[in-house]
Amino acid sequence: MGLSDSEVAALKLKAHQIRRKTIETVVWAGGGHLGGALSQVEILVVLYYHFLNIDPRRPDWPDRDRVVLSKGHGGGGDAPLLADRGYFSEELLKEFNHTGSPFGMHLDRLKVRGVDASTGSLGHGLPMAVGMALGSRLKGATWRTYCILGDGECNEGSVWEAAMAAGHFRLGTLTAIVDRNRLCIDGPTEEIMALEPLADKWRAFGWVVTGVDGHDFRELAGAIEIARQSTERPTVIIARTVKGKGVDFMENQAAWHYGGLDSERAALALKSIDRHSDIA
Repeated sequence: MGLSDSEVAALKLKAHQIRRKTIETVVWAGGGHLGGALSQVEILVVLYYHFLNIDPRRPDWPDRDRVVLSKGHGGGGDAPLLADRGYFSEELLKEFNHTGSPFGMHLDRLKVRGVDASTGSLGHGLPMAVGMALGSRLKGATWRTYCILGDGECNEGSVWEAAMAAGHFRLGTLTAIVDRNRLCIDGPTEEIMALEPLADKWRAFGWVVTGVDGHDFRELAGAIEIARQSTERPTVIIARTVKGKGVDFMENQAAWHYGGLDSERAALALKSIDRHSDIA
């Protein structure tokens, strides 16, 4: 069953709030990986507010679904969402990446409630997610594992070793979502190290592959529903996104992979997010 109109409206409102809070968090931090934090918003929102079997009151609940943010530089956008979901107080975000804060630029599983894997060294997340999915099978458990990858990250050989293993072991409870914004820190992915034909590569490793608009909640939800029905093969969702989504001067700009905002530019960014939002 697809999302209802009211569910879509609620998810859009939440995405708008998370985008604004991401800007505020990066301002408090003095800088951050804004481009990728903004492109991943709808992916994380649809998971955390519609699909995941989790309990923020019990972050270590053994039967929870697992989420691995393999593109760990997206932590500046993940932390505001986890706070909003109730894992910790939003007040803590004001000390993001400060000395003594539990929040580093890449979130640490041992310090931040709700984080299932410490990531940031690109290419490590999918191998960990494969291990989690295998662990679920060995325990006879029902949890599902989701791994969010950056597209530039897919240059790493360890991603494809893990993809091969997941296909071999027929890990039907594993879903990878590629944030396909087509830009990495050094420029366009297809100029730095071409990924296309990306879908065919995943299929060659035995994965079910779907492609969606990564900012469309109905398309994302439909693809995740298909993944949840798969029992014999892992699924990858290639989500076409816009780096810096929602902020005019950041969209499709590799220069905003990482950056800082003074008060004037932060205000412009927030106004842009409000202006481009289609919430009721």
